Amino acid sequence: MNLFADIRTLVLDCLAGLVADGTLPEGLATHAITVEPPRDAAHGDMATNAAMVLAKPAKMNPRMIAEALAAKLQDDPKIDVAEVAGPGFLNLRLAPTVWHGVITTALTDPAYGQSGLGQGQKMMVEYVSANPTGPLHVGHTRGAVFGDALARLMDYAGFDVTKEYYINDGGAQVDVLARSVYLRYLEAHGQDVAFEDGTYPGDYLIPVGQALKAKVGDAFVDKGEQFWLEEVREFATAAMMDLIRADLAQLGITMDNFFSEKSLYGTGLIEKAIAELDAKGLIYRGTLEPPKGKMPEDWEPREQTLFKSTEHGDDVDRPVQKSDSSWTYFAPDIAYHYDKVQRGFDQLIDVFGADHGGYVKRMKAAVSALSDGKVPLDVKLTQLVKLYKNGEPFKMSKRAGTFVTLRDVVDQVGANVTRFHMLTRKNDAPLDFDFAKVLEQSKDNPVFYVNYAYARVNSAVAKASAFADVSDATLAKVDLSGLTHDAELILIKKLAEWPRLVEIAAKGHEPHRVAFYLYDLASDFHALYHQGNADAALRFVQEGDPDTTQAKIALCRAVAIVISHGLGILGVTPAEEM
Repeated sequence: MNLFADIRTLVLDCLAGLVADGTLPEGLATHAITVEPPRDAAHGDMATNAAMVLAKPAKMNPRMIAEALAAKLQDDPKIDVAEVAGPGFLNLRLAPTVWHGVITTALTDPAYGQSGLGQGQKMMVEYVSANPTGPLHVGHTRGAVFGDALARLMDYAGFDVTKEYYINDGGAQVDVLARSVYLRYLEAHGQDVAFEDGTYPGDYLIPVGQALKAKVGDAFVDKGEQFWLEEVREFATAAMMDLIRADLAQLGITMDNFFSEKSLYGTGLIEKAIAELDAKGLIYRGTLEPPKGKMPEDWEPREQTLFKSTEHGDDVDRPVQKSDSSWTYFAPDIAYHYDKVQRGFDQLIDVFGADHGGYVKRMKAAVSALSDGKVPLDVKLTQLVKLYKNGEPFKMSKRAGTFVTLRDVVDQVGANVTRFHMLTRKNDAPLDFDFAKVLEQSKDNPVFYVNYAYARVNSAVAKASAFADVSDATLAKVDLSGLTHDAELILIKKLAEWPRLVEIAAKGHEPHRVAFYLYDLASDFHALYHQGNADAALRFVQEGDPDTTQAKIALCRAVAIVISHGLGILGVTPAEEM
């Protein structure tokens, strides 16, 4: 049930009636017609732009269309009032029974709020994809939480979602990791070692060096790189991925697939992807002009192999192969996304850190070219997180050496708080994370406020169960006609927005909208609860009156169910009691 979609269907049916009786001409396009909450709640429950949309193609005054449409709508029992406003907007007030139906649906339909928007389309969401050189840090944490919530949202909206982690194990950084682990290996053999600039000095590599010693003994001691680099690189990368998987598990994140960059080299996959672009006339030999501003690492003032990315929306063409025939950093990324397209995904989403902003256009150009424009790629950038404790900057992790780890954050506040708070800002907006504030028990803390609403419902249900049947099956059948107070109706109307909110969030790839909605829903619930302190008739539990109590508890349970659905999208477990 999506009440806004249902009323839109009613509007379209009434318009079809106006066409049938000759009031409107045939062949009018209706795709731009909307039904949504009015900007001012005093104007009604819903508003439609139908008359404004149709006026020009129908060659009619919009107010005349609105008046005719209002008359048609007024005949339907779901509509209490249909009134024309301004030049032709139409405000609607629904019958109370329509709103009460929202409660019944929430209690009986486990899929309330879920959408068929995706229609089963295959979608890949790639996120985290951190270099396998150490534990995940707080920046990765935000990308991990955002990506996972986005994947859950798209699944909830009807897409067939695959969650993937791209292992960057093909570059020079894994050689640096191997050398750093080798130093810890020597240390495990009792040698004094010095970590030069560019190596990874974090304590997290100590057990890896010890594990390497346990595996190979002294076979690599005082040997040149040619004897140990490849094996240590494989060993260290595997150990880091085990560490990263464990870090993600701390947040309740599991990936469907891990894709190794290294698997692209020496297998012909890069060559195949570039050949595909070449066959489309998009690869050529040329020399690029020096870029303005900061010089990219892969630029050189020589003839090289270039991709005509400008033909697919990029600012400049991009090098894929250097003059010495080695691949640029961009080439394996093209091959990886070519592989995604070949796997049959209908839509792709990449979640990158803010430092990858310059990579967006070239990646979109590559996917557009490889899929002939049939597979859209949306790149979502996650901005930086600033950590505080009691208003003071939070110090770096001793274990990591140079940064605050994901585990540092989760150990401080828990996975639920971490996940929810990371979604209280849009992904491309900076986020302040104060360890003290995110644990505050106040209205200013969305994590607490939403969970407190859920716990309050449970408390009311437990109290009411002493003298009334408050099972969901029974509550779905009770008389709800007594729920007429403005505060009760405001709460029901907020519940009715849930399916619409899900579709809006899914269309924009914006899981933060779910967090915002849950806070608003909790606010309306708490407002009703507090009004019960002054007006006993509004209290959820009416001693000695099981019928009235059941109606009010039905509303409470509907709130809890929607909160549970929303928190599930965010990957947060609701607090049963507080």
